[in-house]
Amino acid sequence: MTNAALLGTEAAAALLKQAAAQVQPVAPLRERLERCDQDGAYAVQEANTRSWLAEGRRLVGRKIGLTSKAVQAQLGVDQPDFGMLFADMGVGDGEPVARGRLIQAKVEAEVALVIGRDLNFERHTYADLIRATEYVLPAIEIVDSRIENWNIRFVDTVADNASSGLFVLGGQPRLLKDVDLTACAMEMRRGGEVVSRGNGRACLGSPLNAAVWLADVMVRYGRPLQAGDIVLTGALGPMVAVGQDESFDVAIEGLGTVSARFE
Repeated sequence: MTNAALLGTEAAAALLKQAAAQVQPVAPLRERLERCDQDGAYAVQEANTRSWLAEGRRLVGRKIGLTSKAVQAQLGVDQPDFGMLFADMGVGDGEPVARGRLIQAKVEAEVALVIGRDLNFERHTYADLIRATEYVLPAIEIVDSRIENWNIRFVDTVADNASSGLFVLGGQPRLLKDVDLTACAMEMRRGGEVVSRGNGRACLGSPLNAAVWLADVMVRYGRPLQAGDIVLTGALGPMVAVGQDESFDVAIEGLGTVSARFE
């Protein structure tokens, strides 16, 4: 491929934005980007973030991806990634989701933190995150990819807003002091069938480890976490592909339940 055929940051961002708007995937980006590295991929993500904010979308939080060591190894990286959460990505607990909103949806169970104070330090500690967490909720992240057939590597998923789709939050907040985020067991059912199990240790050893990583990296990238932000800390177990007219119910020990339904 010649340099003339490579995609610059804005062109790659526009391609992904069009794929999302048309609900049609595109070929992988990793061999087509001028800056085919971590910074180049985040530059594409940031270009679309700025574009969406200019159009009036409201930034309400972040998601953390690649918190599983097995998935990191599969994609050839040694760290998680992040993506932006916008208000229009939120779905009510049990509210039907039209499959036409998504290209190739999958679901995963997560712990969501809601931040109660700004996190602006260059380096954060557990104490900083504990003090800043207003409450905790069970969550389902509905991941999606604008890259055809989920044929992704690190650069592809980062540029594509960390393969974000939608998210569902449970409605009964818990205080952090009342939940063991490391040991909490998770079970996801599709109908009556258990399709995913895990616990807090599956998420970088603890969802708080993931949250500390995110707080630090968001300061470096110029979008620090602020009071009111939602943080999806990463999957507690294997993600599951979504079929037609399926319902998923998640129970997380100490946090309660949350459901996602597809029509």
